[in-house]
Amino acid sequence: MIMHGDLGPAQRAEALGRLATEEFDVLVLGAGVVGAGTALDAATRGLSVALVEARDYGSGTSSRSSKLIHGGLRYLEQLEFGLVREALRERSLILGRLCPHLAQPVPFLFPLRHRGWERLYVGSGVALYDVLGGRHDVPHHKHLTRTGARRLFPALRKDALVGAVRYYDGQLDDARHTMMLARTARLYGAACVPSARVTGFRREGDRVTGAVVSDLESGDEIKVRARQTINATGVWTDEIQEMVGGRGRLKVRASKGIHLVVPRDRINGEVGVISRTEKSVLFVIPWGSHWIIGTTDTDWKLDLAHPAASRSDIDYLLDQVNRLITTPLTHEDIQGVYAGLRPLLSGESDATSQLSREHAVVTPVAGLTMIAGGKYTTYRVMARDAVDAALHSLGPAAPRCVTDQIPVIGAEGFPALWNGRERLADESGLHVARVEHLLRRYGTLVHELLRLVAEQPDLGQPLTGAPDYLRVELHYGASHEGALHLDDLLARRTRISIDTFDRGASAAPEVASIVAPVLGWSQDDVAREVEHYLTRVAAERESQQQPDDQTADARRLGAPDVRMAGRATKGTT
Repeated sequence: MIMHGDLGPAQRAEALGRLATEEFDVLVLGAGVVGAGTALDAATRGLSVALVEARDYGSGTSSRSSKLIHGGLRYLEQLEFGLVREALRERSLILGRLCPHLAQPVPFLFPLRHRGWERLYVGSGVALYDVLGGRHDVPHHKHLTRTGARRLFPALRKDALVGAVRYYDGQLDDARHTMMLARTARLYGAACVPSARVTGFRREGDRVTGAVVSDLESGDEIKVRARQTINATGVWTDEIQEMVGGRGRLKVRASKGIHLVVPRDRINGEVGVISRTEKSVLFVIPWGSHWIIGTTDTDWKLDLAHPAASRSDIDYLLDQVNRLITTPLTHEDIQGVYAGLRPLLSGESDATSQLSREHAVVTPVAGLTMIAGGKYTTYRVMARDAVDAALHSLGPAAPRCVTDQIPVIGAEGFPALWNGRERLADESGLHVARVEHLLRRYGTLVHELLRLVAEQPDLGQPLTGAPDYLRVELHYGASHEGALHLDDLLARRTRISIDTFDRGASAAPEVASIVAPVLGWSQDDVAREVEHYLTRVAAERESQQQPDDQTADARRLGAPDVRMAGRATKGTT
């Protein structure tokens, strides 16, 4: 088998064929960050691997985080030192070795509101945070006066602080990282199939021997054979357990967190801010030409696929951030809103913010391993533990995890290419700012995009409705990154759905025309995709005007899911 890291239409067709004919060592359910990481872990141990996902790579929780790679500074207050140390070790790996093109350090201010004791208390915690971080992949913390803090963040109100502590964490494009983990798993031989929903399990006696999968693009049913199956479906864990007769020891509780995206010029600051609230923690995070403001932490028991942000969620975040800044934000300043669900291990606490971010691995029946809980930063540890548990029967003969030594595709050689970005700009004819944008999204894979531009010069032009992106990025998203629908391209391969004021509505027709030849879309398909996307945007906007979760959920569900059975005629009219 010739291995490569493409996730285009031809790869999906090949992978579907493999699902129907091969018996895999490991079948992974769910292509969020844990599932994609699990597929990579198993594939790099020399095992044959299949990865199936009901929607798109990272379409659930893993594309809707705060975009931070961190140890969890607040977990020190809960005395979870081991969890913090482990997460900080993973942060160091991600920033320094595994994906430096997608991750980078980001500075934060922790405003102090009380003199004396609070500086000692917070300063001691941040100092311990630095110590637990071990290898210094980020700068040490620094104590600041109020004047020093406002020099870095002039928008801070004078009465909001008496001083501050500056410290560093990591930042990551979560959606692209998750997708690239799947691409890297593909590089090592995994069969990766999005739009493939698990509808049941294969059984031999009491043992799980694979799964029954429905191809949501064609409606075909495939019976996949596997020696071991690993469930990494996050908030859908309970549903998967029901498929094996409700047998399982995991109970996952979904906690909703929402984020606002506003233009960078709306807040005058150079660094991020973190502040406690009565319900959660407030982050104001620099994100390219935008700020991300989050987050909430509330129980969610409604639709898992499309959690909705309500008006009260948005008002809460606006109220919290406006307590800190001199010029208040309004609803008109908001470019994007997104909501995600944290898959927390259910415990005795009634407050989701108090539930553990640690993970658990169980084997409810022979042949089936389930992993749940955890946090984005520790995805690699979770994947390692899941594969270790699945291979337990092999004993000492089981291959060991090597993912701490495997850079994500696009990372190898990135620092040198970044240093030569001005030369690359001269050679390509693009402005150096464009080259930097591409390098931070694709790493050394940038050469593949530049070759496409050389072959089709019109792909080197900016999108009319979203000029921060080049047309080639959308083409590449369909040809190499596994995108099957406009949703995938506008919400995850790019961030057009949250970093343009019209949520990508004006860009949708142009994007559809770019990818139609790649995906084999007819004119009817193009019209259907654009209509669906516009309906989705309208439903999200309407849901965000509703007063509570129930009404917001009902409005969001007014837009049907683009993935459905019976699409075998796609591209034939």
